[in-house]
Amino acid sequence: MQRIQSRIAAHLPNLPGQLRHAAQWIVDNPRDVALLSMREQARRAGVQPASMTRLAQALGYEGFDELRAQHADILRGMGQGLSGQAQKRLKLDVSTPAGMADAMIAHAAAQIADLANSDLLHALEHAAAQLSQSARIFCLGQRSSHAVAWHFYYALSLVSDRSVLLDMTGGTGFDPLMRAGAGDALFVCCVQPYTRAVVDATEQARQRGLRIVAVTDSPFSPLVGPDDTALVVPTASASFLHAMTPAFLMADILAALVARADDPATLARLDGLDRQLATLNTFFQFPDDKAEP
Repeated sequence: MQRIQSRIAAHLPNLPGQLRHAAQWIVDNPRDVALLSMREQARRAGVQPASMTRLAQALGYEGFDELRAQHADILRGMGQGLSGQAQKRLKLDVSTPAGMADAMIAHAAAQIADLANSDLLHALEHAAAQLSQSARIFCLGQRSSHAVAWHFYYALSLVSDRSVLLDMTGGTGFDPLMRAGAGDALFVCCVQPYTRAVVDATEQARQRGLRIVAVTDSPFSPLVGPDDTALVVPTASASFLHAMTPAFLMADILAALVARADDPATLARLDGLDRQLATLNTFFQFPDDKAEP
């Protein structure tokens, strides 16, 4: 599915308004593309049926049937492996707390399994290279995405002094961008509904020449520009809340890849951190069983 979405994103700047609406609907409703008639899809997308055909042709398909068949092939493939097993478990009874918890775990497992595709893995590799080559890495996220940005910042701060958190304490969160420029990077996380301040700050960073690595929920996200690296993750949940687990996984993987690129300096920094934490008695220590009473 990621490959189709990337294909749509590449053609997006050249699509007229009606085709853009149709393209956005297809990205947001991949299962319906495989299952519903073209006319019903057009009705739900708020466009004419002919727009669906024109969109498919603009994307390089002979017609809409070919685009729908490709979605159907992907949907059938989801019935295999861990992802398929998790999808079946979503039919469990959710009327009890245990059933609801089981459904949410199954949903998360399916989302994580679907992330292991070549397009996203390639994007992760490219993002890690971009961040590793940057002098400073500014980290940005608000509301539900703040924890993801903070987690990435914290993980990098353990092994490097290059990470800078754009927090909102005192209302000065975006001020460090005044000193940013080419050679720096912005790691930003934001999902629908997109926070305006984050979108504006990302555009400011882009204009200042920063490399942009965006963890977001759609290739059509306002965070993503033509030259940016987008890590597109699902956020649908079995509950009313956003599912942020896939976004956290992107932060975990990126932090590990950036730290790995810094080896062996990473090991030396971690050793120094361990010594400092021990000196400050930071963590709880279990009593020594061999100690005298």
